[in-house]
Amino acid sequence: MTPLDEKILSSEPVYLGRLVKLYVETVELPDGNRSIREIVRHPGAVAMVPLLAGGEVVLVRQFRGAADRVLLEIPAGTLEAGEDPLAAAGRELQEEAGYRPGKLDRLGGEFTAPGYTSEFIHLFLATELEPSRLARDADEFLEVVTLPLDEALRQIETGEIQDGKTIIGLLLAARKMRR
Repeated sequence: MTPLDEKILSSEPVYLGRLVKLYVETVELPDGNRSIREIVRHPGAVAMVPLLAGGEVVLVRQFRGAADRVLLEIPAGTLEAGEDPLAAAGRELQEEAGYRPGKLDRLGGEFTAPGYTSEFIHLFLATELEPSRLARDADEFLEVVTLPLDEALRQIETGEIQDGKTIIGLLLAARKMRR
């Protein structure tokens, strides 16, 4: 334990959904006082930066209800219980973008919004891509978009790309490609 750790005294489920679970937790703070935390538990996810041999990145455009808009994103998907992130990355890339990666390199990962959710997204650079489509989830409607990596980076700077995992993934991939 560190001097900043909080101790969970109680955890009450408020909502237990298919994807997320909401808990209200009573915690003991480092100074001994108590506080309430509302925590969304999430199984985690993977997101891939698929890079074609010519230096173009494969993105997906889809409507996101929580943002109430269409966003341009790197392909991503939720981990199934006990699923290895590397295996999930290959599956999700085929489902969402229609490519099988010949090579997947870990770029790192990010906590989506650690103030209220446990979701951690594992980020990968996907290269040596071969067309290979798996069936999409029944509730997934998206458009596959291919852009030069430099154009995608420009769209981050202009605010056209606003999705956090996409911004982080593209910046990490660009840095790795320039080494």
